[in-house]
Amino acid sequence: MEKIRLQKFFTDNKIMSRRASEKVILAGNVKINGRTAQLGDKVDPQNDTVVYNGKVIKPIFEEKRYIMLNKPLGYVTTTNDEKGRETVLSLVADLGERVYPVGRLDMYSEGLLILTNDGELTNRLTHPKHNMSKVYSVVIKGELSPDTLHKLNSPMEIDGYKLKPVKVRVVSIKNGNTNALFTLNEGRNRQIRKMCEQCGLIIMRLTRISIGKLKLGELERGKYRELTPNEIAYLKGDSETI
Repeated sequence: MEKIRLQKFFTDNKIMSRRASEKVILAGNVKINGRTAQLGDKVDPQNDTVVYNGKVIKPIFEEKRYIMLNKPLGYVTTTNDEKGRETVLSLVADLGERVYPVGRLDMYSEGLLILTNDGELTNRLTHPKHNMSKVYSVVIKGELSPDTLHKLNSPMEIDGYKLKPVKVRVVSIKNGNTNALFTLNEGRNRQIRKMCEQCGLIIMRLTRISIGKLKLGELERGKYRELTPNEIAYLKGDSETI
């Protein structure tokens, strides 16, 4: 089995956080195969014996799951909600494995949401340096003037933060409302809603349709599917295509 960092071994087996594990390793409280562990050590969970405070840590060999969900309206993307609202986990309750949302879509937004129990992938997809673009289909009340469209495509500041460039283009105008595509290279909290609010626009519907080259496609609202090996490899950075 592939070796992993000792800190990851602790987090994978739900013993403690990475930061906490670094402290106990530095304190000399961890042994690997009888020797005192050092920061930076790696272990083979299947063949190495890890002892913490005199107790052998038995690894949990959890099957990694990678799910695409078409999140419907009315669900929150948290593992539990203090207000008693439905969470997206209720839509994947029959999986047999506990998975967690990667990033967020607010209660009134819908579309592509990834759920997984692979912490490494979650860290990769949520880290700013990987810069994976996301595309949203947004239905806006009324028609966009050229000036407003220009403003949406120009540098904007929200909550004191200067946004990275956003590409906005009009796809169609139907029944007096505008369907536009927003391509974001970062995911600030409620970014599209705040951008539109700044321009005096009212959002009728907001749907995430892609993350990088991963597309929502024809997946029904409220349904989920397993990601393919090619899609997983792409998200992990092991492949440039799907």
